[in-house]
Amino acid sequence: MTAADAVPIVFVHGTRFSAGQWSVQVAALRDEFPVVAVDLPGHGKRSDQPWSLTSATEIIDSAVQSLDRGPALVVGHSLGGYAALEFARRRPEKLRGLILAGASASTRGWGAVPYRLVGRLVPRIPADRLARWNDRMLRRLYPPEVVGETIGSGYAFHTLPAAWDEVLGRFDADAMRCVQAPALILNGEKDTLFRSGEADFARAHPDARIELIPRARHLSNFDAPDAFTDAVRRFARQLASRRTAGA
Repeated sequence: MTAADAVPIVFVHGTRFSAGQWSVQVAALRDEFPVVAVDLPGHGKRSDQPWSLTSATEIIDSAVQSLDRGPALVVGHSLGGYAALEFARRRPEKLRGLILAGASASTRGWGAVPYRLVGRLVPRIPADRLARWNDRMLRRLYPPEVVGETIGSGYAFHTLPAAWDEVLGRFDADAMRCVQAPALILNGEKDTLFRSGEADFARAHPDARIELIPRARHLSNFDAPDAFTDAVRRFARQLASRRTAGA
């Protein structure tokens, strides 16, 4: 694969985090691929922007354009995965491939009720307390080279209620029918909640497959950063090989 064949990659973070979630992946892949990680509205450097899926789609679109290499592989984790599904629906011509990480559970039905309750509870807890809890959790579980940028970028708890309110009730496996590009459903083996619909999501798409990261949980790119990066790299190379074979 030549540099001209390299697939551009856009990473989209999960709930409360920022582009810093992908620091390990961006550093590991940038010598081979054009790559960028975005801040969704209300997160990171865009913390003062109101959340909406429309704005999230526009941000992903702008990131694809900034790489100036045509349609991109979009990698979305959790909230970012559902935003990536919305991007796939609205901008199919900009999508070369899709990786959903921790985002293959239906957000419809009774399963969404606990998340609506949490979304209402979060604003009642002081943000600095929530930040301290998250800092302690991340530092206890992961080395600084994996989570340092995430901690340093802060958390978007103020955006969580609006983001979840829009996503909950909106996505299920049928969303995959709008994806007009190859898809990889990449989940942590132990992420039983957010991989609960993975088989349905895969069946709803003619060119999707499931890959599990052994022993990893919901934050699979933190739990097993090398394995996560390798999965993205393999999928991006496969997308490039498809284009070369079809040329």
